[in-house]
Amino acid sequence: MAMVDDAERLDAAALLPHQQEAWALQRNYVSRNSTFYQRLWDGQTPPENLRDLPSLPLSDKAQLRASQASHPPFGDYLAAPPSEARRLHRTSGTTGQAMNLLLSARDCEVTEAVGARAQRAAGLKPGYRVVHCLNYQLWMGGLTDHLALERTGATVIPFGVGASELLIRTIQEIGIDAISCTPSYPAVLERVIADRFPGLKPRDFGLKLGLFGGEPGLDDPALRDRIREMWGMEPRNANYGVSDAFCNFAAQCEKDTRLHFLAADVLYAELIDPESTEPLPMKSGNEGELVLTHLERDCQPLVRFRTGDIVAIDEIELCACRRKTPRFRVIGRSDDMVVVRGLNVFPTMLAAVLSRFRELSGDYRIVLEGPPPYDLLPVQAELAEGIQESESLQLQIESIIKKQLGASAKVELLLPGSLPLTAGKTKRVIRRDS
Repeated sequence: MAMVDDAERLDAAALLPHQQEAWALQRNYVSRNSTFYQRLWDGQTPPENLRDLPSLPLSDKAQLRASQASHPPFGDYLAAPPSEARRLHRTSGTTGQAMNLLLSARDCEVTEAVGARAQRAAGLKPGYRVVHCLNYQLWMGGLTDHLALERTGATVIPFGVGASELLIRTIQEIGIDAISCTPSYPAVLERVIADRFPGLKPRDFGLKLGLFGGEPGLDDPALRDRIREMWGMEPRNANYGVSDAFCNFAAQCEKDTRLHFLAADVLYAELIDPESTEPLPMKSGNEGELVLTHLERDCQPLVRFRTGDIVAIDEIELCACRRKTPRFRVIGRSDDMVVVRGLNVFPTMLAAVLSRFRELSGDYRIVLEGPPPYDLLPVQAELAEGIQESESLQLQIESIIKKQLGASAKVELLLPGSLPLTAGKTKRVIRRDS
């Protein structure tokens, strides 16, 4: 079934007939071809109306892992012959076992088209030269995002991760004006510039646009301001996705820092209470776990898939950019949530506090020793260059964390450069369960 032109500029009522038609085809396809969902549904007929999807059981990552373990290498949720696959990816494995992902030719087409919507929304267009600095080794963020970037009409430089000194020389010599990477990567480049390019500042390299994804953090105005001040470029959250479901289906626009949901013609979104799993209305002010259903997918279609991402729906009305899609924020991943004396703390919440301190570099870790429950939030925060460790600074940070988050923290201040550099995703929560 064809995608909808300008789907992001149609409201929910205008899109619903297309969504219903697509679901009619997809529900029949999944029912016939997915052994996984046949077993999960246990004879239950999937509803005709999308609004009745909550009558079906949820699926989740643990089930997909078990499926691939018992039916290697692609799992029994593979609904097309393996010979129809045109591309194989693997997930990054950030939250556990890496997963094998297959895409048909049509799956690739749809994925790249939606990814291009996201990058265009964030401001990428013909005339830009964008260097793509995500991992090309099997991960979707490399090749698939590269092809989505190309669809915007921009010139794409396929760089990947590592070799940061070469990257800086390439930006300088070719006249690159946009970078696609994780939001923590500019800080890595800043260290390299300071060490290897004496006399130069990040602003001197002429980048105009930062297209970020793969990690949380850009909801924090302080981080955006820091990137603007340090680099002279506009930071945009251009690449939000869930690899098992869709590589990139949401991005901010040039008028709003919240994420636009840009795949409603091919991906149906629900909101649930993460504890009770009861459905929640997709309306402004609601928070819950994002659940996704493919309306068009050949190889590994998912129905009512729990993403593990806790999101807040901020707006469902028309945006100043003329898009009519819901705008949302990612509060954090359910598996990154740390409960401290009954309070739910996400890394993004901690980052918003730490970014206020110019004495800190912005890099941090939450290091959990042993299993829960936790009485304190153990934080390792790295000092900025030229700043000396002091007990008064430590106590001040702990006090602000307590005031803003309600949780008591034990802060350990680290010398600049103590935390490892990460060109790819940075894992903020380290669990050392005993």
